[in-house]
Amino acid sequence: MSERFYLYDDTVETKTRFVSFMGENSRFDLAIVKSDRYYGKHLVMNLLSSRFAIIGEDDLNEPGYIEHAFSLEEDEATELREFLYEMV
Repeated sequence: MSERFYLYDDTVETKTRFVSFMGENSRFDLAIVKSDRYYGKHLVMNLLSSRFAIIGEDDLNEPGYIEHAFSLEEDEATELREFLYEMV
């Protein structure tokens, strides 16, 4: 077996917020991770759908990004986007 080639192998301090809320259209169970990586963006994980994305304010302003990243309908994505605006 050949030696494993790592592109990087770092350990970093993170701050993680677990939050669950019920919107008008669906429930969200999220883990939101903040670290020095990703240029100040947050790693947002939807624990119910096992989908995640690296999100900053620019991503929230990008049409269709939240819908695509989390596989949500427009009304569900609007609820999530409104919540995430409070985070970033």
